[in-house]
Amino acid sequence: MADGDPIALAVEIKFGTDGWRGIIADDFTYESVRIATQGIAQYLVSRPNPSAIVGYDTRFASDLFAREVAQVLAANGVKVFVINAPAPTQVSTYAILDKRASGGLVITASHNPYYFSGLKYKPEYAGSASPEVTARLEEEIERVQRGGRVRQVRFEDARGDGKIEVFDPQPAYAAQLNRLVDLGAIKAAGLKILHEPMYGASQGYVRALLSGGKTTVEEIHSERNPGFGGMHPEPIAQYMPEAMERMRKGRFDLCIANDGDADRVGIIDERGTFVNQLQVMALLMMYLVEKRGLKGDVVRSLTSTSMVDKLGERFGVKVHELKVGFKYIGPKMAETNAMLGGEESGGFAFRGHIPERDGILSGITFADMIVKYGQPLSKIMAHLTELVGPHFYARHDLHLDRQEYAARRAELYGRLEKEPPTEVAGARVARSRTDDGFKYYLEDGSWVLVRFSGTEPLIRVYSEASSKERVDQLLASLEEKLGLRQLV
Repeated sequence: MADGDPIALAVEIKFGTDGWRGIIADDFTYESVRIATQGIAQYLVSRPNPSAIVGYDTRFASDLFAREVAQVLAANGVKVFVINAPAPTQVSTYAILDKRASGGLVITASHNPYYFSGLKYKPEYAGSASPEVTARLEEEIERVQRGGRVRQVRFEDARGDGKIEVFDPQPAYAAQLNRLVDLGAIKAAGLKILHEPMYGASQGYVRALLSGGKTTVEEIHSERNPGFGGMHPEPIAQYMPEAMERMRKGRFDLCIANDGDADRVGIIDERGTFVNQLQVMALLMMYLVEKRGLKGDVVRSLTSTSMVDKLGERFGVKVHELKVGFKYIGPKMAETNAMLGGEESGGFAFRGHIPERDGILSGITFADMIVKYGQPLSKIMAHLTELVGPHFYARHDLHLDRQEYAARRAELYGRLEKEPPTEVAGARVARSRTDDGFKYYLEDGSWVLVRFSGTEPLIRVYSEASSKERVDQLLASLEEKLGLRQLV
């Protein structure tokens, strides 16, 4: 396979909150992936000793897309390390540090529906690409689309020449987690853990990390199924009925669930109660301070929980609230040496690891939490409530088609900028922020937010308050003001 002809492709390749995503065989095609990779290769060869990790998830043709990526990188003089099997995004990302590579490319659409695929780029520091880096990638990709050429070599030829190397990332990743969590104590504790990989890339990882002792790990939905068995691979309550039912039977101490590429976590306690992602972050922070004795800042997204702020006041911990995306959270963690970073979507990062979400480490940390507190998770949750009071949360995902989404987004932005609400459901707006959607902090301590997804044609409306009824009132009130009730 030689250099190709000049390119002219109409597909818009933009890197949103976390990479470029598209519908398979529509805008995410072999041709568009080659073009995107050629642009990234042109960026990489401007770096010293250009090299890259290439990883992929369990989606349809992910391994084949990864081969195309490797072939283009190798043809451009980039040394390529291809992971030997589907792997969690954070495993591919950690390999950047282990191999001292210049960056990493991962074929994944994370938690998106099965008909999506995507391409994430991770720079040499093994975190989300900064807006400056993604802007540079988009410039290079546009140069290719405007008349550049895609260079490509045969995978087998490049492998024979030493330009492509296939490797197993699990040993290095397992060694890293052993440094971060007391895996030996978890293995010896005799816990019964249910792992729900949702047919995604975390299959086998939790079991491998915790095997060899009294603790047992049982998996469900742990075979490769590009259609995800009809489920949506996002670890939230509505998409995990089978896992929750198994937990309700009382046979397990903990359920760890992961999304399609395993950078997010979902937690279900021993009674079958889903622990929402805001509670998960607060529990992690409480555990790190109370049981691990850690000190330092905490970084959270504006969609995350005010419970973290209350814990910050109690523990003397500074909390930073940032825009959504680890491209903001990761750098702030590095700048402040934060002990924890997280966002509402279920992605959490830890000091001493990559500045990036790790759903497997997050889940295993919950196992360690149960061991360290010596209590079932429901009791640990009750302890958190004693510290911060009751908190309830909900998010409505309002789906639109792509054309309608663009028009509705522009209309709502204009309206909210000109006529911001002064009250929501009878509570006065105390302050607001409008740098990432529109968030309204209310006098009663609750908050409500409307935000536009960076990866899907979705409008999301969020709220957190002291009761479920109040959350429902706040969501309904804001959606009514914005003319969105018919979409719920």
